[in-house]
Amino acid sequence: MIDLTTTYLGLSLRSPVVPSSSPLMEKVENLLRMEEAGAGAVVLHSLFEEQITHESHELDHYLNRGTESYAESTSYFPDLIGYNRGPEGYLDHIRRAKAALTIPVIASLNGVSPGGWVSYAKYIEEAGADALELNVYYVAADAFQSAAEVEEMYLDLLREVKRGLSIPVAVKLGHHFSAFAHFARAMSGAGADGLVLFNRFYQPDFDLERLQVVPDLNLSHPNELRLRLRWVAMLYGRIGTDLAVTGGVHGATDVVKCMMAGASIAMMTSAILARGIDHVADVLHDLRQWMDEHEYESIQAMRGSMSRRAVAEPAAFERANYMKVLRSYRPQAV
Repeated sequence: MIDLTTTYLGLSLRSPVVPSSSPLMEKVENLLRMEEAGAGAVVLHSLFEEQITHESHELDHYLNRGTESYAESTSYFPDLIGYNRGPEGYLDHIRRAKAALTIPVIASLNGVSPGGWVSYAKYIEEAGADALELNVYYVAADAFQSAAEVEEMYLDLLREVKRGLSIPVAVKLGHHFSAFAHFARAMSGAGADGLVLFNRFYQPDFDLERLQVVPDLNLSHPNELRLRLRWVAMLYGRIGTDLAVTGGVHGATDVVKCMMAGASIAMMTSAILARGIDHVADVLHDLRQWMDEHEYESIQAMRGSMSRRAVAEPAAFERANYMKVLRSYRPQAV
């Protein structure tokens, strides 16, 4: 009997496949279908710092400052009150999700600056969430802000969110840090129960006809998984926190790679958006089949087996791999 159970943030999950934040998470009926398909947990769509501060009338100056000359700049902000039903609607969604589901419900709080909005972490806990994912989506574009200051901002935010909270907190990070292993260790020391690697920073495009910078969203590709695998494999067993992979997980072999690198769970969003919620069941079916064919009885048996500390050549994750790749490539004759 193949055992797909895993643990994440101290929670027992029946499988390592976890649908993560997307518009699909806004309907409880979709969450129920994910549970029926075999998902181990669900990560809800995010409640944004801007929504909370807007409701508190603290965002007005920010939205209005400078827009007298550039009125179109306000179009970059969504309808913050209506989006995701707003803060109170989000808390009610957590309550309804918890009442309907038996698998863990992980809420998502999206923001960058410590402040009064962080108090919603406690409201999220009181609404019944089993855990909280702190999604820090920050582009360090200030030329006067040092890397150390950026890292300290993340650490201060985590400490403030954790203060007075009893449910576990995972932090979703981008990979743009100059010394990521050191920073990951610092996040663990500051109280992160899990690290989610990595946030996908969406890149705007240029509209050459209208001469405008326009938002652009592309679903992930399996090739994006490699960056995640590399860092999970290097961090596994070296920091005291769970690791989750997000970005590039599309099929069963992707899940296997995540587990072998050392991840506790593999989050899936783009593949579900592209192929439907039933894709979760297909992935789990293929995962069981792969494990049976390769004589793995459990997820635990494979976890970390391809991590840096387990492989014969750990240098393959570092500079040696770079040189080997360059030497091995031979272009096709033209």
